[in-house]
Amino acid sequence: MLTMEHATTTPVRSDSSLGPAPNIVVPPPGPRARAAVERDRKVTSTSYTRDYPLVARRGSGSVVEDVDGNRYLDLAAGIAVCATGHCHPRVVAAIQDQAAGLIHICGSDFYYEPMIALCEKLAGLVPGSERQRVFLCNSGTEAVEAAIKLARYASHRKGIVAFHGAFHGRTMGALSLTSSKARQKLSFAPLIPMVAHAPFGSIDGIVNQIFRQQMVPEEVACIIVEPIQGEGGYVFPPGEFLPALRELCDRHGILLILDEIQTGMGRTGKMFAFEHAGIVPDIVCLAKGIASGMPIGALIARESLMNWPPGAQGSTFGGNPIACAAALATIELIESQYMQNAARVGPHLRQHLQRLSDRHACLARPRGLGLMCAVDVVDANGKGDPAQRSRIITAAFERGLILLPCGEIGIRFVPALSIEPSQIDAAMDVLDNAIAACTA
Repeated sequence: MLTMEHATTTPVRSDSSLGPAPNIVVPPPGPRARAAVERDRKVTSTSYTRDYPLVARRGSGSVVEDVDGNRYLDLAAGIAVCATGHCHPRVVAAIQDQAAGLIHICGSDFYYEPMIALCEKLAGLVPGSERQRVFLCNSGTEAVEAAIKLARYASHRKGIVAFHGAFHGRTMGALSLTSSKARQKLSFAPLIPMVAHAPFGSIDGIVNQIFRQQMVPEEVACIIVEPIQGEGGYVFPPGEFLPALRELCDRHGILLILDEIQTGMGRTGKMFAFEHAGIVPDIVCLAKGIASGMPIGALIARESLMNWPPGAQGSTFGGNPIACAAALATIELIESQYMQNAARVGPHLRQHLQRLSDRHACLARPRGLGLMCAVDVVDANGKGDPAQRSRIITAAFERGLILLPCGEIGIRFVPALSIEPSQIDAAMDVLDNAIAACTA
């Protein structure tokens, strides 16, 4: 329930056309939200995870309004998807213009300008001396599935190395690589064979465990890695890890796949997180932030690798004209201003998280790069406290702040790359009040 404490944060004006936020007019969930949740429970899959009863009606910038008229500051951005903020006018205009001309015709069968233009753009984003080719699909999971197939086809090998704590998706191939939560694999075995997992951040784990005990490097097609583990808890590897991994792959003729689905598209202050490590992967998987909410994923690989025959991979809806138009508008905005904003505002957010951690003993290990940040919730003994994390996230929601968990005990902060420092200030005030209420 709301208390007087909910009113202590002054709503800030922002890039939103909806008005100042946070602004709680009805204790959430309000009557319309409760009714919607009840309807949902009767018809939707029980596999959906809902952290709290937010029933969104519309969004603008970094502000979301629910069906009861409450306005929230959004520091989740649809799990790092709405890179340009909710309903950016230029993205909306691109979608509307394209929808008026051509909605679908299938890029696996025919040609159209938005798909060609987007593939040209994405191919030009990846550094390196060799030309890149692009395969478009509908999601990050599909990009990973395509990467598995391409790596096995191009290398003529079968083995795949992934990492403990990794999340690469939930379809059967991607799920075989995922290793963030055991319950995600419960009852779905057998998964695809020839997959091994190593400790994240450890080259020794690959060399001394996998290569010696499970599969020799000559039968390993690829190593797939998130430059920063996302669903696994926003885990940052040692700085030397990715360069050492690149060298290991080069030494044994293994393809290096970078899963940039959550870290890419300017999220860390560079277009791709791997650029911070000064390496170039063989294959890149993208999705989430590409198109500001339109469903699209991409697989980018060197031309010498992506030479599989017609029919080896395809997609009915992948790269549909509307998603391509949204992606082109999104990338232009990211390149022209929002990637730089992520690099500028990210340290401001991390300073806030450090101050909150100094102020509240239940917060630990503030960390981040650009606008991909997190903090852990712990008990009095420093042990992870997932129940307290849930209480804090719910209390923040009740006060007008949208947050999401990551890993077992983390709270992630992945706002739109367009977010303003004043909105970060207001959001951290709300979080401060929510934590105080949960620890009183």
